[in-house]
Amino acid sequence: MAGTLHVLGVAGSLRAGSLNRALLHAAAGLAPPGLSIEVFDLAAVPLYNGDVEAAGDPPGVAAFKQAIAAADGVLFATPEYNHGVPGVMKNAVDWASRPPREAPLGGKPVGIIGASPGITGTARGQSQLRQAFEFTNSYCLPQPELLVFKAHEKFDAAGQLTDEATAQFLQRYLVAFADWVRRFAPG
Repeated sequence: MAGTLHVLGVAGSLRAGSLNRALLHAAAGLAPPGLSIEVFDLAAVPLYNGDVEAAGDPPGVAAFKQAIAAADGVLFATPEYNHGVPGVMKNAVDWASRPPREAPLGGKPVGIIGASPGITGTARGQSQLRQAFEFTNSYCLPQPELLVFKAHEKFDAAGQLTDEATAQFLQRYLVAFADWVRRFAPG
């Protein structure tokens, strides 16, 4: 595929100092040639409500769905809360899975990364998110996985990735993800 792949980055946290948003910004800076990552802010995406959906997608949801549809792939950076995927992330996937059979996530290549202060990184959250992508018929990169554990020690106070080993693994992940997205690109 010629040209640059455009990937939408989505962090499953609304916190200003989100480690997962910082991880996406690091990914954008470390992306290999031919891959660009635009980070989308989920703050304007309300809780999913079928009654609201029936009246028409709210502006934040419409913008989110349009950004997914325009992207060649989507990179989800999920935290892990209480051994699972956080509500913010699951809510975003729920909105992006609608309407069934016409959802912007349908047939879209996706990747999952995550950062957590915990010792297991975001293993459980990523596993649960991967299950949701089975329903949306999204093509989730199976390997490699990127589970940034003790993330609070790997980013500085300004949210810059300072751990060289993590940066190198992130770069390898992004090369694999770019190859994955190219597999599903039209033409």
